[in-house]
Amino acid sequence: MFGLRSNVDPNVSASEASPSVRRLPKFFLMLPGYRRPDLVADIIAGITVGLVALPMAMAFAISSGVPPQAGLYCAIIAGFITSFLGGSRTQVSGPTGAFVVVVAGIVSKFGINGLFVCTLMAGGILVVLGLTGLGAAVKYIPRPVIVGFTNGIAILIASTQIKDFLGLQINHLPADFLGRILALYHGLPTVMWVTAIFASVCLVTLIGFRTYLPRVPAAVVVMIVGTAIAYTFKLPLETIQTRFGGIPQGLPSFKMPSIPEGGISVLLPSALTIVMLGAIESLLSAVVADRMTRDKHDPNVELTAQGIANVISPLFGGLPSTGAIARTATNIRAGARSPVAGMIHALVLLMILLVAAPLADQIPLSMLAAILLMVAYNMGEWREIGQILKLTRADISVWAVTFGLTVFADLSVAVEVGMILAALLYISRVTRTTTVSRITEGDLEEGREHVLQFHELPIGVAIYRVHGPFLFGSTDKVEDVVEDLPLLPPVVILRLRNMTAIDATGLQALEELYRHVQESGRELLFCGMREQPLNLMQQSGFIEHVGLENVCTSVHAALQRSREILDRPA
Repeated sequence: MFGLRSNVDPNVSASEASPSVRRLPKFFLMLPGYRRPDLVADIIAGITVGLVALPMAMAFAISSGVPPQAGLYCAIIAGFITSFLGGSRTQVSGPTGAFVVVVAGIVSKFGINGLFVCTLMAGGILVVLGLTGLGAAVKYIPRPVIVGFTNGIAILIASTQIKDFLGLQINHLPADFLGRILALYHGLPTVMWVTAIFASVCLVTLIGFRTYLPRVPAAVVVMIVGTAIAYTFKLPLETIQTRFGGIPQGLPSFKMPSIPEGGISVLLPSALTIVMLGAIESLLSAVVADRMTRDKHDPNVELTAQGIANVISPLFGGLPSTGAIARTATNIRAGARSPVAGMIHALVLLMILLVAAPLADQIPLSMLAAILLMVAYNMGEWREIGQILKLTRADISVWAVTFGLTVFADLSVAVEVGMILAALLYISRVTRTTTVSRITEGDLEEGREHVLQFHELPIGVAIYRVHGPFLFGSTDKVEDVVEDLPLLPPVVILRLRNMTAIDATGLQALEELYRHVQESGRELLFCGMREQPLNLMQQSGFIEHVGLENVCTSVHAALQRSREILDRPA
């Protein structure tokens, strides 16, 4: 899809290593150059993210309807395995919010033993996906589907936390969203005001840290200070001790789960849902880590490691695992340099389990609910909704259907229907780009401005060109430009004359490319857009974002603009 015509030296980038080397886990690839300063940085980051993971792991388990230690076991086992064997340099794995609703549904239907069998099956499938090279398949999920899916999960997580946040006296919270909201409404008269006020203070504190001190691990501060205050003043709050009898101190025991009545076939749909969620969130989290560190993960190695982790975690009573975006970002901001940080994070949790488990018993559940409400808000990608609403009605429909089905129906159904709608939209866009028309003298004259052979390429300019539709499934090819950035001159032109169509995922890829080029100190120009891409770029605000002066009608105009940039004083 991308072609290059430039005056730069076409050296082979580091990422173009042999396939046998690329398929090794990142831990082994980074060992030869690993030094003492790297270890110090990884220890600091590992301790930080380990403390952050402690309340989240327990909160996710409690919200899923299982004991808090199940979340800790998962974070310890999966966190270590995926860092040791994974394809990402800084990704941290463990239980996540995306699994809360899925796990709760499986436990209510098949019990915790059924959950462990489902997780085992999902792990095996993930290993197969990774070993067969299907890890890159996540790129075929379009942006509106991912955003609608994430928005819906955030709403579902938030709805499960209101009961503990307000201290409502509800014996059973329904699994379906509407039933849950109705039960919460009827339970409002039973609100415990001490619980509600305490949780509100915790939530306001979390928001304050996020706004004014974003680098401080707010969840850790709130957990330590909040638990100390509740324990010191004997506040009448429900804790891990009062509801679950505390957290067992010591190592988890091995236990092979038994296949429930009905056999494996009954559990297969639930296992496939875990596979889908585990793959999507792990690879999306790895992409986020790549953007923050300028690294490049191996999706197939990462999926294989996630699969192995999900095979082993349930054997020791752990939840399903996937890449955790929030903890991964915390890990990177804390200075992590290698997978060692993720392994240390797991060891920190293990030491807490062995030594300080009795202290964790006093953690108030309302405080964990406040932390999860913040997690739900952070993972919701609410800013993306405004961008989606600027797109075509078809893109908006795909997002709305995925969001609605996620909240009111089923997660797997939501993604399946969203993907079907997106595929139909893909076919429609591609077929509309096929035209049959007669060439006139005017067409020939107009085309001269777009033909590269009629123009001289100045020193200091590189031109890339896109051929064909730039839709979800093909946008990863833009990474060719990013990999070449260190070798590129001051001005890069992206020629879009032969790009016949673009969608929301394609626009997002071009925005990311623009950001990478700008951060490298270079200028990126776009030229020659056809009708459909140009209309969508105008409608979405893309042109306003990159600057009208950087969007040119033809390669002739782009070269003129390039000369202006090159002639500017340094």
